[in-house]
Amino acid sequence: MLLAPILLLTNGGALANDALAELGKDPKNWVMQSGDYANQRYSPIKNINKDNVGDMQVAWSFSTGVLRGHEGGPLVIGDTMYVHTPFPNIVYALDLAEDGAIKWKYEPRQDANVIPVMCCDTVNRGVAYAPAEGDRPALIILHQADTSVVALNAESGEQVWSVKNGDASKGETGTAAPLIVRDKVYIGISGGEFGVRGSLTAYNLKDGSQAWRAYSTGPDAEMLFDPEKTTELGKPVGKDSSLKTWEGEQWKIGGGTTWGWFSYDPETNLVYYGSGNPSTWNPSQRPGDNKWSMTIFARDADTGMAKWVYQMTPHDEWDFDGVNEMILADIDVGGQQRKALVHFDRNGFAYTLDRETGELLVAKKYDPVVNWATEVVMDKNSDQYGRPQVVEQYSTAANGEDVNTTGICPAALGTKDQQPASYSPDTGLFYVPTNHVCMDYEPFRVAYTAGQPYVGATLSMYPAPNSHGGMGNFIAWDAGTGEIKWTIPEKFSVWSGALATAGGVVFYGTLEGYLKAVDADTGKELYSFKTPSGIIGNVTTYERDGQQYIAILSGIGGWAGIGLAAGLTDSNDGLGAVGGYASLSRYTALGGQLTVFTVPDQTASSATEGSTAN
Repeated sequence: MLLAPILLLTNGGALANDALAELGKDPKNWVMQSGDYANQRYSPIKNINKDNVGDMQVAWSFSTGVLRGHEGGPLVIGDTMYVHTPFPNIVYALDLAEDGAIKWKYEPRQDANVIPVMCCDTVNRGVAYAPAEGDRPALIILHQADTSVVALNAESGEQVWSVKNGDASKGETGTAAPLIVRDKVYIGISGGEFGVRGSLTAYNLKDGSQAWRAYSTGPDAEMLFDPEKTTELGKPVGKDSSLKTWEGEQWKIGGGTTWGWFSYDPETNLVYYGSGNPSTWNPSQRPGDNKWSMTIFARDADTGMAKWVYQMTPHDEWDFDGVNEMILADIDVGGQQRKALVHFDRNGFAYTLDRETGELLVAKKYDPVVNWATEVVMDKNSDQYGRPQVVEQYSTAANGEDVNTTGICPAALGTKDQQPASYSPDTGLFYVPTNHVCMDYEPFRVAYTAGQPYVGATLSMYPAPNSHGGMGNFIAWDAGTGEIKWTIPEKFSVWSGALATAGGVVFYGTLEGYLKAVDADTGKELYSFKTPSGIIGNVTTYERDGQQYIAILSGIGGWAGIGLAAGLTDSNDGLGAVGGYASLSRYTALGGQLTVFTVPDQTASSATEGSTAN
């Protein structure tokens, strides 16, 4: 039985004055990186559908002029498309009435010294759009590599304001896409491999002044925790919940960075996001649960106060960052409709929680090869409730420093990295790009120096053994039951964000550079086209003059493609990724291109007719 989608862009009361939500009601636009506040990456446009997607062809293309990893995707507001690049973080406004003619170009001047402190390529996951309000013009918000948060006039590209979100000299960098809710923009921070302290910061759109900042680790006041009201699995976290889980003042360099995706529920007025790995990667140097790294946060959008948290991987021993997107959907769990939050974690478990209370509903492996833990305990009466049960053979802490623990699945880049999944309210399924990769992991002692790598582990990566031989799968997942419905094996990790549509088609890209369209019900491939470079960007769709278009950035890079992007050759470079993906150079090369597709003579009905979405 299919259930209605969460109506996060059509709620009247809480969003009465939210012009961005109003824009988002028109599916012809693509107003934020995730498509909507719920991170569903679903479009009700169905002009391109199962019947005609096989006729899709290139409509036009655009070179970004940058040859590094292109993550994220373009925004579309009316007749303007906003396209971003990796460092140096160029922003283009393109005229859709003229096949992408350049309206304006913004190219910031940044110190190139930020490049060496960007962990896994010089990526940027996209810009955000804020409609005009009062005497403030419409804005494009860019989070630059050097942590500058820049507001640009959306019509002219002129800078309106700029603030610094961090200190690149300490290893703090900017890669995450901003999220805008009403009068604020939410910004995360990268740099967990340099021992920085993670945070989420809210800035006022009017002038860039800071509204609040909430750290992932440390004292309650600095994390914006109420010891009696902030809960984990239904119980108050208590006083000093983070401090008690770190040795001395390690929390000050404890990681827990926030470089993933943010979502928002107007009914609860909560912003949801995840924190990354604890620093260092050598678990012997940081005894304890290391809270609140590896954690899902639900925070009040106005004040930043944490309502609930859930730590997925206490005392992380494998670099299983928890930053992947939180997808909000109303789904059936155990025969009851629940207001759910669904999260596909790097650690290989897919979590379904009640997004209002943080109750854990489902926690299942979404790749059968995951072996570092047997299960997540679901018995509420157990003292292990909500905790993964670690297998000692694959415990880098149990095996100790300078010991190479072999055969750990998944690898540090996780069963899924930041590449976002999508959800279709038509099928009730989640479509997930995954990594099918395992690793050997040898921790070693490392000293902290500000601005220098604070990793403390040597890794090697390889395809999951005794499987199909490839390094990725694209799967359809039932988050109510924790079951894989179908799987498409891929030669390399699927590092592209997915898109589901009312046409019954799901789109994704591959590291070789293929844009693929598959049947949402069966996974049958319906279309494939090889773009000039490997795809680590997210598929976007929009409509203009009755025609639906599909847009994708191609440009190999990111962690999986760091060997090609940065010219690295040693197999241990790129934290083990260079050796694991060495053969990728046979299939693609550096690039930086936007490719826009369409189907000629579309005959489908109007964008929303017959769709279950509003």
